[in-house]
Amino acid sequence: MTPELCKSHTYHKRIGGPDNAFRYSVDYVLSEPEVESKSPPLLSRNAFNVAAIHDRDHGGPIGNGRGAAWVRAALADRGLDRFAEMRVLLLAQPRVLGYLFNPVSFWMIVDEHDTLFAVIAEVNNTFGDRHSYLCYHDDLRPIQPADTLVAQKLMHVSPFQKTEGTYSFRFDLGPEHYGVRIDFRVGNGGLLATLTGKRQKLTSAGILASVIRRPFGSARVVALIYYQAIKLKLKGAKFIARPTPPQSEIS
Repeated sequence: MTPELCKSHTYHKRIGGPDNAFRYSVDYVLSEPEVESKSPPLLSRNAFNVAAIHDRDHGGPIGNGRGAAWVRAALADRGLDRFAEMRVLLLAQPRVLGYLFNPVSFWMIVDEHDTLFAVIAEVNNTFGDRHSYLCYHDDLRPIQPADTLVAQKLMHVSPFQKTEGTYSFRFDLGPEHYGVRIDFRVGNGGLLATLTGKRQKLTSAGILASVIRRPFGSARVVALIYYQAIKLKLKGAKFIARPTPPQSEIS
């Protein structure tokens, strides 16, 4: 497939005190890393450009990833050979002028009809840790927009949320849009996060417009994360120190 621009919005709402919510715009790129396709001049793969997607940024340790090859190996290691033979798509923020921070990226496993069967949510925190959550139905049926897939939280993400509890995921991959809903719950608290966007053709003009609208790409995302952390601290949220990260790459 030809890489697509996903003009998106993310919404976060804290559950339990202190109250906090925000909504920001953000741009993602949906691509099929294993397929050679014609990209606009301002987007490169594994090379510096205004926008770029590097295999080493995804699939495995941060900075030493193996891209889609890691995804296929992870699926095969878990006996999911049927999924390991399907198409592998990546929904992620690109590097902008060489800089990258993706709070979460998504590997999407689809068949020849673009039907979604599995998702690997690749979660990163600002401490330099990464852990991925593999989501699929036990009977291997397709994932529908109304389906909920549950995973145990294993990695520290926010310094104001415990490293326990559960994630409830919902995924919607349509021909013109996509949506992700993550409902994290621990006790009476938690966090609701959504990421929604429209799929459209990726062009150099679209890349430039994105850079102008949101200068510095994911560097802006990091700044906003720290801004929200300061707000929570001032509201009296309890700081939780970073525990030892999980040893496993994926669960």
